[in-house]
This record gives sequence, C-alpha cells and structure tokens, in this order.
Amino acid sequence: MKNRHKKFSLGVTLIELIVAIVIIGVAVAGVLKVLEMANRSSVDPLIHKQALAIAESMLTEIQQMPFTYCDPDDANAATATSTAGCASTAQDPTPSSTSDLIGPFPNTESRYSIANSFDNVSDYGGFAMPGGACSSICKPGDATALPGLASYSLTVTIKRVGAAAPFASLPLDAALKISVRVTGPANTTITLTGYRLRYVPNT
Repeated sequence: MKNRHKKFSLGVTLIELIVAIVIIGVAVAGVLKVLEMANRSSVDPLIHKQALAIAESMLTEIQQMPFTYCDPDDANAATATSTAGCASTAQDPTPSSTSDLIGPFPNTESRYSIANSFDNVSDYGGFAMPGGACSSICKPGDATALPGLASYSLTVTIKRVGAAAPFASLPLDAALKISVRVTGPANTTITLTGYRLRYVPNT
C-alpha cells in the first residue's frame, strides 16, 4: 500500500483574514476614541483660567453698576419710582417686554468712552467684544486691546426675569439675569450667570 500523506495549509483562509481585520479595526477605533476624549478634556489650564477670568471680570463690572429706572445722568434718576418719572431718558424703555435687553440707553453711550460711558446694568444688554471700537478684549474707558487676548471673544445677554419663580414677588423689570459667555482657543467656552435686583430706585 502506498502511504498517503495529508497536506496541511501553512497560511490563513480569506475568512480568517477578514475576521482578523475587523477585530483589529474595532480595537483601533476604540483606542482612537479614548485618545480623542482625553485630548478634548485636556485643554490647556491656562486657556481655561484666562477665559474664566475674563467672564468673572465682566460679570462683576455689570453687577456693580446702578440699576435705576432712569439713566443715571437723568435729573430724576435718584427719585423716580418708575420709567414715567424720568425727566428725559428711561433706562429701560420697554419694561413690560419679556425680550432680552439690548442697550445701551441712550445709544450714544459706549463702554470705551470716559465722557459718555455705560452707567447702568441694562447698558450691557447685547454687548460684545470684539465689537465697536474694540478689536479684542478691552478694559472700560479704553478701546485699546489688552495684549495676549486676541483669541478670546465675549458676549453679554440680559433678560428680565421678574414676575416668575424665584422672583415671582417682583415686577418683571425688577430682576435681571445676566449671562456672560467667553470663547477662547481650543474650543474653550465659559458661561457665567448672575442676577441683579432693583431694591430701591437709586441702586
């Protein structure tokens, strides 16, 4: 009898190769996803801190402004108990509206002017940097861009939030919600929110 020897394949079949490619592809995709998430969450701390500092500075600046019925330059600003009591310029000309405040009031005021600057909370409604005379982030009373901040931008939104929880006991225009949003390099975004309440006519 002749000896019959079995032939053994030393390679891999096409099906085995395809399965191996699929498994490796899934594993690589998982690793790349983890790397993407790690990269996204590892934004330079300095960039994040700078954006936060810009937002905090602007929110503090706005909250420290007067919140009067009349423009602070108005003769009746310290005594008016409604916009009807203003001698000439109401600070919030549409107090019954629920839309966002868009300032300044009057529209000749500018954050970058010393002689005719923002002087009330509602003047900041819709304010943005860069914008107007400022090409980047600028300090009050000066349109000169602060060095190193050209990659950052800022927007302010002010809403009337009285007459609803948690300020249901206050008139619509007696409570304002202030939101400051700052964007920076590496898709950094910071939004800070604060509130300003009208306690008496001249504060």
